[in-house]
Amino acid sequence: MRVGILGGTFDPVHNGHLDVAHAATRALELDELWLMPCRVPPHRSMPHASAAHRFAMTALAASSFPHVLVSDLEMASELPAYTVDTLDRLSKRGADMSRLFLITGADAFAGIRTWRAFPALLDRCHFAVVSRPDHAATALGQQLPDLAERMLTMPAALPEQPAIILIDAPTAPVSSTDVRRRVAAGESIAALVPALVDGYISRHHLYSAVAKGLA
Repeated sequence: MRVGILGGTFDPVHNGHLDVAHAATRALELDELWLMPCRVPPHRSMPHASAAHRFAMTALAASSFPHVLVSDLEMASELPAYTVDTLDRLSKRGADMSRLFLITGADAFAGIRTWRAFPALLDRCHFAVVSRPDHAATALGQQLPDLAERMLTMPAALPEQPAIILIDAPTAPVSSTDVRRRVAAGESIAALVPALVDGYISRHHLYSAVAKGLA
């Protein structure tokens, strides 16, 4: 079974995240796609919304898609959720690492050298890198020339060794920062997030000027 994992802070989850997930699912013919919100992000400041709220919003976003699941693997620990540690946990639980695809946007992957356990991390499983606005996955070979020989543009058959698979697909030009800014300004986010997430944010007063710093 082919399983894709898309991790993130999801503060909040938005249509750009879902576009990345669906692009990878289609291109790689994944059997399951796991959204994996983290409690403590390793490369940025603490989230604005609580872990419970972010997990709930991610679950709502996934609920409309039968192949999309939500994992709480990175929710329990108070320590930063480093990818290498998550892969260790999955391996110990018996996951078939040869059929596991770690999904990320091209903008995030451009900073792969800063990830813990780089470059050995790239030998743990396949990486699926999806284009984001102004960050084409196919341009990564020029940005990361030392990794270019490991990059493949959707091969007919997956190699036995872990590869970096580049997926060029349109994804919504939205960021969590933009969603939070719009909510605080009293603007609509209906086009940026799933309807269920929009309703949850409104119902719990997340990211509003009144709730800022309290969520």
